[in-house]
Amino acid sequence: MATTVTLKSFTGLRQSSTEQTNFVSHVPSSLSLPQRRSSLRVTASRATPKLSNRKLRVAVIGGGPAGGAAAETLAQGGIETILIERKMDNCKPCGGAIPLCMVGEFNLPLDIIDRRVTKMKMISPSNIAVDIGRTLKEHEYIGMVRREVLDAYLRERAEKSGATVINGLFLKMDHPENWDSPYTLHYTEYDGKTGATGTKKTMEVDAVIGADGANSRVAKSIDAGDYDYAIAFQERIRIPDEKMTYYEDLAEMYVGDDVSPDFYGWVFPKCDHVAVGTGTVTHKGDIKKFQLATRNRAKDKILGGKIIRVEAHPIPEHPRPRRLSKRVALVGDAAGYVTKCSGEGIYFAAKSGRMCAEAIVEGSQNGKKMIDEGDLRKYLEKWDKTYLPTYRVLDVLQKVFYRSNPAREAFVEMCADEYVQKMTFDSYLYKRVAPGSPLEDIKLAVNTIGSLVRANALRREIEKLNV
Repeated sequence: MATTVTLKSFTGLRQSSTEQTNFVSHVPSSLSLPQRRSSLRVTASRATPKLSNRKLRVAVIGGGPAGGAAAETLAQGGIETILIERKMDNCKPCGGAIPLCMVGEFNLPLDIIDRRVTKMKMISPSNIAVDIGRTLKEHEYIGMVRREVLDAYLRERAEKSGATVINGLFLKMDHPENWDSPYTLHYTEYDGKTGATGTKKTMEVDAVIGADGANSRVAKSIDAGDYDYAIAFQERIRIPDEKMTYYEDLAEMYVGDDVSPDFYGWVFPKCDHVAVGTGTVTHKGDIKKFQLATRNRAKDKILGGKIIRVEAHPIPEHPRPRRLSKRVALVGDAAGYVTKCSGEGIYFAAKSGRMCAEAIVEGSQNGKKMIDEGDLRKYLEKWDKTYLPTYRVLDVLQKVFYRSNPAREAFVEMCADEYVQKMTFDSYLYKRVAPGSPLEDIKLAVNTIGSLVRANALRREIEKLNV
């Protein structure tokens, strides 16, 4: 039996108008998604008519983890899916760390994982190193991947599921005049026959998922607003075999004003080389200076190495002010889903792409009906409820511990605590809040305050020396 409720219209979690729309709530009889996220469906009663003689058409712009995961889920759910990606061999400057839960949740084959990191070193501004990973169980690890490998695999899987993959550059979109009219996409297709210029083309679709990164053209087309961004700079360095052995299952993170005033430097192992990089929001013009400092901090361990690739790219620092407009939604970096403090984005990109696609599949009844903004809004509400608290906590941690070298020393000191390591790894590896011990939480709070007090005392002494 259907029940009618009255809801106000919102864009994401923001009110967009004072108009009210009637909705019908009912439980669907079946869904063809591989995993059901909910047995409750809310669909608009006013105007999501069944489509005649065709399936719902959705374009996914961008072929990274967000786009690949979205396209696969859409295609499996009966949606006519088109994925447009410009750089099929894209090598984004990304540390490439993925949590253990992503391997199982996204059914990733182990042969695309270059390294299984079970040990990490956190290295303070004064080069005090703390070993992290003592609390990991035998089967637990952090996966290290190359983005060009992971991204290609997810796109290929989407194509096998029925998505059409186009090597093309999205240019702009014409918005529909009516709520159920199509969007017209303008893009350049590169088919290998027309050279670098490509061929200008258009297509009509019913909905668009913007998965086209920090410089998203889809975001600009819906006036999604600006956000702060970091510049990530990374060099891939092939080092001698005997030195590569040191990094076989080990990653390093360096903190200090020399490597970044507001982030960290890293040395992450890949298949036959290491990725050495850093990032900053506040001092973008000095990024090469910070990169040189990161290399210098690790110089004894990468001595004799040869730089085989240099990469740079913007990384968003917080979600965009607007992530949804009518039948257009943003996911991954385009939406701003990169965490503070750790800079993690791969899992959240793939997860947001899948969640958005699931909302479309559910709202369209496996491609049989038109969707509207209400269907996509459910994706945002679910995302915000599940993950925004994590983003806020990491934002606070970055502001507290990355603000000065003494604070960074305190942060590294705190990381030596086994309870901190267990809570951190459990939360990171499985993307859930790990249950803590009240007594240990109290001890941790006391130790954290003690570390910060010592850090502030050290900062004052340093300031005296500089006067």
